[in-house]
Amino acid sequence: MQSKLKQLLFDALAVLAADAKLPADLLVSLPIQVERTRNPEHGDFASNIAMLLTKDVGMRPRDLAALIISALPACALIDQVLVAGAGFINFYLTKSAQRKVIADVLQLGEKYGCCDIGLGQSAIVEFVSSNPTGPLHVGHGRGAAYGASVADLLETIGYKVHREYYVNDAGRQMHILATSIWLRYLELSGEDIALPGNCYRGDYIIEIARRLRVEYGEKLRRSVELLYQDLPIDGKDGGDADFYIDAMVARAKDLLGDDYEAIFQRGLTTIIADIREDLEEFGVVFQEWFYESALHKSGDVARSIARLHELGHIYEKDGATWFRATDFGDEKDRVVIRENGQYTYFAADIAYHLNKYGRGFDLIVDVLGSDHHGYAPRVQAFLKAAGLDVSKLIIPLVQFAILYRGKTKVQMSTRSGEFVTLRELRKEVGNDAARFFYVMRKNDQHLDFDLDLAKSQSKDNPVYYIQYAHARVCSVYRQLEERNLDWDMTEGLLNLHLLAKEHEDVLVRCLGRYAEVLQQAALKYEPHLVAHYLQELANDFHAYYNAEQFLVDDAKLRYARLCLIAATRQVLKNGLFLLGVSAPETM
Repeated sequence: MQSKLKQLLFDALAVLAADAKLPADLLVSLPIQVERTRNPEHGDFASNIAMLLTKDVGMRPRDLAALIISALPACALIDQVLVAGAGFINFYLTKSAQRKVIADVLQLGEKYGCCDIGLGQSAIVEFVSSNPTGPLHVGHGRGAAYGASVADLLETIGYKVHREYYVNDAGRQMHILATSIWLRYLELSGEDIALPGNCYRGDYIIEIARRLRVEYGEKLRRSVELLYQDLPIDGKDGGDADFYIDAMVARAKDLLGDDYEAIFQRGLTTIIADIREDLEEFGVVFQEWFYESALHKSGDVARSIARLHELGHIYEKDGATWFRATDFGDEKDRVVIRENGQYTYFAADIAYHLNKYGRGFDLIVDVLGSDHHGYAPRVQAFLKAAGLDVSKLIIPLVQFAILYRGKTKVQMSTRSGEFVTLRELRKEVGNDAARFFYVMRKNDQHLDFDLDLAKSQSKDNPVYYIQYAHARVCSVYRQLEERNLDWDMTEGLLNLHLLAKEHEDVLVRCLGRYAEVLQQAALKYEPHLVAHYLQELANDFHAYYNAEQFLVDDAKLRYARLCLIAATRQVLKNGLFLLGVSAPETM
């Protein structure tokens, strides 16, 4: 409908320009905006075009609005058009035009709300990408739920979407993980081990070590005396914790030789398998798990730095290799090769983005945690330096979710092992509540996850309230069958004019907003807009359900009302699906 109204306004301006009542050049790149009104007293749609053009035309906005209205082509869908406020053009649709949404929903079903804005274009959405050093915790869950819904929304507007998990398996933390597993292996072998303050802990580390012990027996056992010989002082004893754990990793590699890789790979594969299973159970599936190590093995990291060097954006300082990031808007230059000759994380990141661009995606979405707020400027600096289209890259930041049990905040730490996993959260509140609660706030806002509310069966629990609306519609159709009444959809659509109650008008108006909300949520990467819409739709339906009878004796009215609630059920189901939430038929 918005497209139709925009065209009518354009046609009116074209007529006025042809009659020399307005400058002809107004039609060039004309920014016609039409928005749905929030208050039905102001019509169904409104445009501010008269206020935008008032300076160019030299007319008062209200006078210009009236002139534009006088030139509008006739349209059977419009009841009246009025000038309002400072110069808004308000469109009032006919009742039949408003109710047309019911037929559209029932005809298109699960496709209702989809459009072709991104048709023929491809997008990659990379999300979660948690370091494979332990199980996913509740903080990772928010990124998973958000990224999955963003990907689904992009598909609704026509994009071909590739979902990807970037596995950081080539950095320092993975070596700390491998060493932590080995220390637990030695402990299970009867050795007296003092765990470093910076090692990874938790039952999952012990379980991996136990499996190694079963498979390898004594093969991985080494002298503890040699392990601790001449090591620096650990942080918990007054030394440098990072220096100590790095020295411990180096000693483990030296003592284990080729056997070190077996421990490293076991830790990696075990944790990745656990993460994959956890996410799939959460309804989050990736087309590709892209390993950072592949960038090093293929030479992509070296080639990306060579490319910057050829372009004159690399220099040497203090034994390290630097990228002139400040020349391209970053707050400081970035090291890409350390003094010890090892590549930095950033070096791998720029290689990864070169790889993404090389795969030809039209849109690249990196969903990152809020602690990566400095990531965007440095990657954008690299893209500019490499001569790539920066506008293709979108980096939404997801704030952490804070879990509460009653009034007690739950602490999470992947080092101490004292954290609540995503799997534990899902077991406690269920997938549906977890998926919905994670996306019901804007991604860059803090989220306090209320466990008690998520588990409650009341209207205060938004996901329960929405699902209950869907189940209530389904119950009406079960009652229809139990009472041996019929429903003729075709007849119902022919008699939508009988829907004259206020609650019916409100519900129809809400249904009409769904496609617009969907487009806005997809284009702005804001699935919370869908969550808020579903709450409003559920509220409007419950009010209708409590006010009116659907299975009335008047067959034509019954058919019409059943069409309306069938359309409501379909939109509820469609919206819940995009958020990864089920639509139960009974509750």
